[in-house]
Amino acid sequence: MANPLAPFLTGFVLSAALIMAIGAQNVFVLRQGLRREHVGPIVLFCGCADAVLILTGVAGVGAFLAAAPRLTTLLSLGGAVFLGWYGVAALRRMAAPGAAAVATAEGMTLGRAMAACAAFTFLNPHVYLDTVLLMGAAGSAQPEATRLFFVLGAATASFAWFAALGYGARILQPLFTRPTAWRVLDALVALVMLALASSLIAGVLQTGHHQCTCRIF
Repeated sequence: MANPLAPFLTGFVLSAALIMAIGAQNVFVLRQGLRREHVGPIVLFCGCADAVLILTGVAGVGAFLAAAPRLTTLLSLGGAVFLGWYGVAALRRMAAPGAAAVATAEGMTLGRAMAACAAFTFLNPHVYLDTVLLMGAAGSAQPEATRLFFVLGAATASFAWFAALGYGARILQPLFTRPTAWRVLDALVALVMLALASSLIAGVLQTGHHQCTCRIF
């Protein structure tokens, strides 16, 4: 019988290394954790989504996405629009007098929070690069008998990270009793979202330019 520990740890470490980078999804989970709004459903959704995407990549769909540049372009454009909109909304919250205070800020319904979480998860092409393509390639390189343990390790890292981010955010709660702290957070949210949106658009333009150059030559 194959030893499950090595592939489990490989999946765990690789997933943890990829998921801890500051991104739109992480910032959203952090903000909801600070507000203590729908943390459980959001953590569960993010962890399950990662698990499904990793399993999908290991099963071979990552190779299909790598061969579908038009789909990647559509995802990039859709993600750029959504991230840009959310970044502008964060700037508006930051600029509104008194709107940054956690006690007076308007909360999200569960439906809106889950819809936003789904958009941050599935409209960001980087999530497919990390979970489906990179994790899929690493998982596919494992012996067939141990691939499931690789997926379990990667999924465990995702659940652990999102739980720590969502529930651990309340440790910072005393700091965020000040409206200024919420303005700084919204500034960070806006910076991350707009930077990611710009990078997605730049990637689409660069890909289009490369394709045009290839046609010319």
